[in-house]
Amino acid sequence: MSVAAAPTAAQLPSLRRRVASMLYESLLLLGVLSVSFMLPHLALGMGFDIVLPGWVLLGHVFIVLGAYFLWYWIHGGQTLAMQTWNIRLTTPSGAQPSPARLALRYVLAWPSLLYFGTGVLWAFFDRDRQFLHDRLAGTRLVFKRQQGSSASINPP
Repeated sequence: MSVAAAPTAAQLPSLRRRVASMLYESLLLLGVLSVSFMLPHLALGMGFDIVLPGWVLLGHVFIVLGAYFLWYWIHGGQTLAMQTWNIRLTTPSGAQPSPARLALRYVLAWPSLLYFGTGVLWAFFDRDRQFLHDRLAGTRLVFKRQQGSSASINPP
């Protein structure tokens, strides 16, 4: 069994492309959270007069978003926004990451984003322009070339 070669700098998506994908992902997550989070808690509050404590609500968000990201990453290495921006999640060698590695990436992304985007700003100083949570989890975002495309590999 052969392992794909490590991506070259030309195969790594630009920081601008990755941030645009994150912004688009946040819009998609509004829909995911409105269906899987807001509707059930609205029904509990209005129908049964139950308001859950804050830590339960945060845990619910963590689990819902974890299920979303892990499902897409395990089944193809791309979320919907990553598919739109032609970005794929791999290991540094180009292989599909294991579910445990993907779960680690998800958990590490929370502090990376919540501490004022420090993990995203890390990409400005990283030698491969990778986010901090990708570096720590042993994952990498690569540009996924379209089948039969002769266009530039890393457009804006």
